[in-house]
Amino acid sequence: MDFTAWQKAIEQELDKTGFTAEPKTLYEPARYILALGGKRLRPILTLLACGLYAEAKKAMPQAVAVEVFHNFTLMHDDIMDAAPLRRGQPTVHHKWNVNTAILSGDAMLVKAYQLLANCDAEHLPALLKVFSQTAIEVCEGQQLDMDFETQPSVSEEEYIRMIQLKTSVLLGCALQMGAIVGGANAQDAANLYRFGLLMGTSFQIKDDVLDCFGNPEKVGKQVGGDIISNKKTLLLIHALKTAKGADAENLQKWLVARTFNPLEKVEAIKSIYQNNGTDAYAQAQINAYYKQAIRHLGALSLAPEKVKPLYDFAAWLLHREA
Repeated sequence: MDFTAWQKAIEQELDKTGFTAEPKTLYEPARYILALGGKRLRPILTLLACGLYAEAKKAMPQAVAVEVFHNFTLMHDDIMDAAPLRRGQPTVHHKWNVNTAILSGDAMLVKAYQLLANCDAEHLPALLKVFSQTAIEVCEGQQLDMDFETQPSVSEEEYIRMIQLKTSVLLGCALQMGAIVGGANAQDAANLYRFGLLMGTSFQIKDDVLDCFGNPEKVGKQVGGDIISNKKTLLLIHALKTAKGADAENLQKWLVARTFNPLEKVEAIKSIYQNNGTDAYAQAQINAYYKQAIRHLGALSLAPEKVKPLYDFAAWLLHREA
């Protein structure tokens, strides 16, 4: 499906966010990371949700707030991950320095709240409640993700909770805020939040699968990064729990190896995943969370044809190849 028009409108609004003031050393990094692009999924969801009940562009300030907040988290995540690249370009802390990236990110967080408050007064308390709760949950998810790096083992339940906090809650928040601005009733707003939370869970597991089995030309990067770094994804968690015999022995051998050929490791573990049915299990979980998400769209107090853009959006996320 084509959201080019929405993406263009969002880009135009991002250009007006005020990141052109002085000092340039504070605001230029914010403009830089926002200009690196992305699909703008979260703000599109805000506009789509609002459009179910009112003029979609009524929620444009909240849509932009969600995108500014999302990019603030990326800027700080890159520092914590010591990541050199973001979307193929130098990360902010590499292009400038760590202190600049921290402070510029902080300014983006404040700007997100300023944008959020540009709404009818009656909606502000509800918007602040959901946005602030989401912001703290994203921090909780990031901390769990860092904890998992040194934690000997992670259960599937712990992993799902982590990705929901780190990724999914912001999709739910984006939808719920659009619904609030549009004047939806509380039950519809809650169902849209749950749709976003569950669709976001499916989305993140799909990312895990694409990192392992995706087409590099479509994904836009060499696959297997999670395997090389021993990242505790759903795939690895499932394989560690279910692999038997030689597959279990080989998996452990690769996980403890300190020196190895990266391509050889990726192919070996991908083979274990396929032998063990881990790839099929992950796909089943993607589909299961998608189906749960769709049920919440069916519970809305709207005719199905009215909600079609969100059904289409969900199908697009499910079948994407990048």
